[in-house]
Amino acid sequence: FLKTAFLFRSKINVHTFARLANGCLRSMTTRAIVLHRNDLRLHDNEVVKRAHEHADEVIHVYCFDPRHYSTTSFGFPKTGSLRAQFTRESVEDLQQRLQRLGNDLVIRKDTPERAVEDILKSIDGISQVYLQKETCSEETDVEKAVTSVSSQNGARALLIWGSTLVHIDDLPFPATEMPDIFTPFRKKVESSSQPRKPLTVGELKKGVSGIRSDAIPSLEELGLEKRQIDQRSVLQFKGGETAALDRLTEYIWTKKLIATYKETRNGLIGGDYSSKFSPWLMNGCLSPRTVYAEIKKFENSIQSNDSTYWLVFELLWRDFFKFLSIKVGNSLFFPGGPRAVEKVWSTDVRRFNLWRDGKTGHPFVDANMRELEQSGWMSNRGRQNVASFLTKDMGIDWRLGAEWFESELIDYDVSSNWYVN
Repeated sequence: FLKTAFLFRSKINVHTFARLANGCLRSMTTRAIVLHRNDLRLHDNEVVKRAHEHADEVIHVYCFDPRHYSTTSFGFPKTGSLRAQFTRESVEDLQQRLQRLGNDLVIRKDTPERAVEDILKSIDGISQVYLQKETCSEETDVEKAVTSVSSQNGARALLIWGSTLVHIDDLPFPATEMPDIFTPFRKKVESSSQPRKPLTVGELKKGVSGIRSDAIPSLEELGLEKRQIDQRSVLQFKGGETAALDRLTEYIWTKKLIATYKETRNGLIGGDYSSKFSPWLMNGCLSPRTVYAEIKKFENSIQSNDSTYWLVFELLWRDFFKFLSIKVGNSLFFPGGPRAVEKVWSTDVRRFNLWRDGKTGHPFVDANMRELEQSGWMSNRGRQNVASFLTKDMGIDWRLGAEWFESELIDYDVSSNWYVN
């Protein structure tokens, strides 16, 4: 009897020890969340790199935030069908790339803060939540909410800069004290700052099984009607890192269009007059530092001229608006803009609709507006002209135009779209 009791007790102790040991091993496994927003790529992505360097298991997450698919203050879809489709394709491509590397992308049809909180509550061992730092109020409100729910659930949110050519820490001035004019900004940056080399992300760690993931929602599930990009569009834009890198290779190396960029950049028709990188830069499928690195390779191996420089010049314009949005804050969205321009604007819906629908009777304006509606794209020259016509010729509130561009442009960027001088 004593022998049997001893063996029984030993058996329990062995099982208990094994269970405790397994629990200890689980608790020693460090886990992290990567919350993707406007960084839908793996190359040159410091958010991804740091998470996979510091954790044993990494959970990649993307949220189709219902707030992005609501309506604007003037009643337009905040994200129109063509931009939403481009986003869907970009998310799908990222998911497929992660799966090929042994990880996955968790999809949630929810706000980022609720999704992160749910994962933190359901999965043990998550100590850090990584996400890219943004600059405007809607995006920074999400950052505050994610930071809060992370802290409440024993994790730390880490906000990492990664959307510009020149890193914010390498500017020759604080962003809040930067020049209000592009030329002084450019000259100071060019004389004292260099873009950092693109990061090599390295081998990815595995993900965590058993986490609920939704299917990528259809346009109908997002409350939108399906629309096809018109076959006459300058390009058949397709979202995703794969398409972005293909376009980069085609533009710089296959067709060598970078060599004539300055002469052709103000064109209107066709896929080759400008780089068309902006849709992929907008949602982070393409890193501006990777573009810069490829331009430098081209200059060193084939040709360096005004055109190769001018595309870098345009990337600095993009940086200028991004950093300026930090300085001006929410005045970006005020009726008078950051400069507090005093003007009585018209919000005549009938007249605005003529502009929106390409029926003003001015062929150049109308052609550009119809191109936007049918392709989600408009040339830089076209944008400047239709915006000027709306505000200066028609006297319509510029915010109506900004909201329509936000809805329709597949390369909508809040910092550039909303700045008015």
